[in-house]
Amino acid sequence: MARINLLPWREQLREERKQRFVAAMGGVLLVAGGLVFLGGQYLNSAIEQQNARNDYVKREIAALDARIAEIKDLRERRAQLLERMKIIQDLQGNRPIIGHIFDQLVRTLPDGVFFTELNRKGALISIVGSAESNNRVSSLMRNLDASEWLKSPNLTEVKAITAGEVDQANIFKLTVEQTRPGVAEDGAAGGDSTQANSGKRI
Repeated sequence: MARINLLPWREQLREERKQRFVAAMGGVLLVAGGLVFLGGQYLNSAIEQQNARNDYVKREIAALDARIAEIKDLRERRAQLLERMKIIQDLQGNRPIIGHIFDQLVRTLPDGVFFTELNRKGALISIVGSAESNNRVSSLMRNLDASEWLKSPNLTEVKAITAGEVDQANIFKLTVEQTRPGVAEDGAAGGDSTQANSGKRI
């Protein structure tokens, strides 16, 4: 006798396929959710690591900036110290020169001539004084010109002043340049050695 299946096998097969599809979709969604979660965790970890690197780089840059500022300050201090050392060396080098200049001014001073004011600016010395006669002034000029430490005397003014009925004096102004024996007349030694004392009254 033939067997006849009266069950709705088509609906049952469709239902089974539907259940398998739903289960597959659920599995896919579950796997996709897991992948998304893991990807998010990985990206968050990478972002945190990059932020930590950025913070480290910023700290190192700030430290380098501080070191650069410190080096700049040290260079400025070094330049100031070198400048002070140069000034001190120039002053120490000028001490014997000043002594020679004073000595020469005294040696070249004739009788009857008096200095009332001396000013030095660089290598140029300005002299104001009085003399008993014009001959005394001329003698002073010759003595200055013959000095090894002085050169190029230039008389700028001579005035005769009468103090009473008999006494008479000649007030004169002159300039003379400071030099050194054996140094070329290019002004290298005389000009440079007196920069620190420029305009100072002696």
